[in-house]
Amino acid sequence: MKINIKNNYLYIDEFKLKCAVGKGGIKKNKKEGDGCTPKGQFKLGYIYYRKDRVNKLESAIPSKKIQKNYGWCDDSNDKKYNSLIKFNKNSNFKYERLFRKDSKYNYLIPVKYNYFRPIKNMGSAIFIHLTKDYKPTKGCIALSKKDFIILSKLIKKNSIIEII
Repeated sequence: MKINIKNNYLYIDEFKLKCAVGKGGIKKNKKEGDGCTPKGQFKLGYIYYRKDRVNKLESAIPSKKIQKNYGWCDDSNDKKYNSLIKFNKNSNFKYERLFRKDSKYNYLIPVKYNYFRPIKNMGSAIFIHLTKDYKPTKGCIALSKKDFIILSKLIKKNSIIEII
């Protein structure tokens, strides 16, 4: 199953879902911190969710509960670059916290951009996550909670997202 993103809409089956993308637009040669959403075709990761705030979703994609010490390494000098990590007060690498005060990461799906054998400074932590206002992101794709739930019911383990 293919998911397409074009002109701030996500298309899947007969659904057209409004979304936000990176403030720098969609770009083929993405770099870490440029605010762009990567252009191309990518696999999707697990659905991560905040059990203390939302319910596990019905989906063919496996789910994982977000723990308080979960992060996503965005330190291009670290061997864990662009992967899920568990951090503690002694962690000496940069990361994006997944257990946030706001609701953006109550649900999220990693987009497997620069994921397999990640290239330093090419970009990390590209997620499909929640939004309430559709403001441009730092490079992620943001959907309303209602539309995220629709997406979760339609995607399959082998779904590909095409960002054009």
